[in-house]
Amino acid sequence: MLQKFFIFCSGADTDILETCSNGERNKYAGIGATVFFTAIMAFIASGYALYTVFDNIYTSIFFGLIWGLLIFNLDRYIVSTIKKRDSFKSELLQAAPRIVLAIIIAIVISKPLEMKIFEKEINQVLLEEKNAMTLENKEQLALQYTPIIESLNRDIANLKNEVAQKEAETNALYDTYIAEAEGTAGTKLLGKGPVYAEKREKHDAYLAELQQLKQSNAKKIAVIENQIAGLNTDYDKAVSNSQPVIDGFDGLMARINALNKLPWLPSFFIFLLFLAIETAPIIAKLLAPKGEYDYKLEEQESVVATWVTQKVAQRKLLMSTDAVMNQQIYEDIKSEEELYRYKKEKAEELMRLQANSFHNTQVKGLS
Repeated sequence: MLQKFFIFCSGADTDILETCSNGERNKYAGIGATVFFTAIMAFIASGYALYTVFDNIYTSIFFGLIWGLLIFNLDRYIVSTIKKRDSFKSELLQAAPRIVLAIIIAIVISKPLEMKIFEKEINQVLLEEKNAMTLENKEQLALQYTPIIESLNRDIANLKNEVAQKEAETNALYDTYIAEAEGTAGTKLLGKGPVYAEKREKHDAYLAELQQLKQSNAKKIAVIENQIAGLNTDYDKAVSNSQPVIDGFDGLMARINALNKLPWLPSFFIFLLFLAIETAPIIAKLLAPKGEYDYKLEEQESVVATWVTQKVAQRKLLMSTDAVMNQQIYEDIKSEEELYRYKKEKAEELMRLQANSFHNTQVKGLS
């Protein structure tokens, strides 16, 4: 039962193989098994590749099954259409397009499995790329907010400097009227005279302005700090909203690019393995000597070809013979006087009828 299934997979004519030796059947069962297991590996590889795209196991299995059946049908067709010939060169020339197709299929099958085999290494490369993208994303977003925040911080610094400058002036006036009262500066008269009162009044006026300036600037600084806090919140929100896009940067194309950044030699050997598997049935048929099945298949095809050629030749001969006979028959009929007179009478009768019909039509038109 298993042998019959693998023979079916090989695309061989089961009726012919039934008349062949057991060794011949085993050979084609082996070729069919290679075709079958290649399709299984294509199903696994495409299923994994599609899972990285759709992230749904049922969808991946469905489309992976379709892809596996497609590869199975292609391999079966490739193997079944290679015919053994008397010249190896003609066989190789016949198989060349099929080998190219097998190379393409091997690349398609091997790439997803390479991504699965080197999944940990690919994840590491993707992690590094995501970290770099996160930093770059923060820097790009910061370019939108940093100049505004720096400008607001400068405004706060200016307001604080304004208060500090006013406070320094007020302190200087305080020192002045104290020194006047102590007699160490100004008039150098000990006690609180008119000059002292004037300087004290000026200091008190500056002190009142200082208090008012502190209050107004404190309100302005609070407003600006709220603006800065809002900008920082907006920046954090922008970073948070863009991060899922970076975290989701692990699709099929991203993984293929990450795989290409790894050392090429291991991937190349995996590709060679799948290429060997994919081309194994073709190489086996090319290298194998002409067997019993090939002779019987060639005999059957030659019988059909001979029969078709014979039928075509018979039809051509029949058509040419029929044409010659028809020409001779019409030549003989042309020389018969009785047939001539009969056709002449019929022609005269037809012309009389046409004339009468034309006359009647004209008469009706005049009445």
